[in-house]
Formats: sequence, C-alpha cells, structure tokens
Amino acid sequence: MARILLLHSTYGVRPAVRSAADRLRDAGHEVHVPDLYDGRVTGDVEEGRKIREEIGRDELLKRAVTAAAPLVDGGLVYAGFSLGAAVAQTLAFADEKARGLLLLHGTSDLPEDASTEIPVQLHVADPDTFEPVDWLNAWYLQMIRAGADVEVFRYGGAGHIFTDPDLPDYDAESADLTWTRSLAFLADL
Repeated sequence: MARILLLHSTYGVRPAVRSAADRLRDAGHEVHVPDLYDGRVTGDVEEGRKIREEIGRDELLKRAVTAAAPLVDGGLVYAGFSLGAAVAQTLAFADEKARGLLLLHGTSDLPEDASTEIPVQLHVADPDTFEPVDWLNAWYLQMIRAGADVEVFRYGGAGHIFTDPDLPDYDAESADLTWTRSLAFLADL
C-alpha cells in the first residue's frame, strides 16, 4: 500500500480526479487530494489558466507543500495530472523520503543539481502540444542523469488529459491502459 498525494490539473478537482482517487483507494492505497483552487473547477482550459495565474505559481506550490507536510513521514508517492504533475515532480525532488512519482499528462523543469533515486512513471499523449517530443526527450535524459528510475508511456491518438472522460481529450483505451500500468507501478513500490 502506498500513501499518495494526488494533485489536480489546471481544471481543478474535477469528478475525474475524485474517480482516480477512488480507483487508487480501491486498490488499497491511501490517497489525499488537496484542492489547490479552493473549490473552483472548470471545463475550459483558458478559464483554468486564469484561475492558476490569479492564485500564482508560488501560492500553488505553497498550498501543495502545506498539504504534503503532514503526510511525508514514512514516505509519500507524489502524483498529479498535468499542472498537478509538474507540482508533484517539484515536491518529490524536495522530499528525501519520497517513495515514487506518478506523472499523468505533465512534467516540469528539473534543477541543475537534481538528484533522486525514486521510481518515476510518466503517461503522456503522443503528440502532446503541452509536452512536445523534444521537451520530453530532454526531460527524460535529465531524469536519468538525476538518478531516477524512469518509465515513459506515450499514447498515440490521445489528447492532453486523456484520462478525464468529461474532456474532449478523453481516450478510453489509453485511459484504461494508463490505469493498469499505474496500478502495477504503485503495487511495486
């Protein structure tokens, strides 16, 4: 069983995020889903960006750190969707006790001195306008140099957040495969 901090995307804590948390709980994991947007939810990416910008990157990170702080004893798995994946990656690299990093639809920059041995699994559309191939290749090499044990799964024909059935990006086959692989990854931690 893993203790998981699951962070939402630019859209907020949508039903798909709660469904994902329930799926992980049904597999025996303890899952925490902080609401970094204070209850605001949208189905429009531009509106989501406005909310994100209004709150600000530093405040979002502060809220995520505050949510993670009481959970880190014993090791935490950081997970997230798109924006939440980027935040999860930042938190995981700052947490010496992190057990793993599950990235759904997103990545983030790595500090030059990044160092970790945690297992990392990334699920991303191919192609993905938010995660271009050149970026992903450079990210992968940086993660390997940092010492991470990285698996990358690319899903052709899927849209950016293809695991959310209420968004136009949804791809049922890719979503099912993502959850199968993610649950296996978490079971091995």
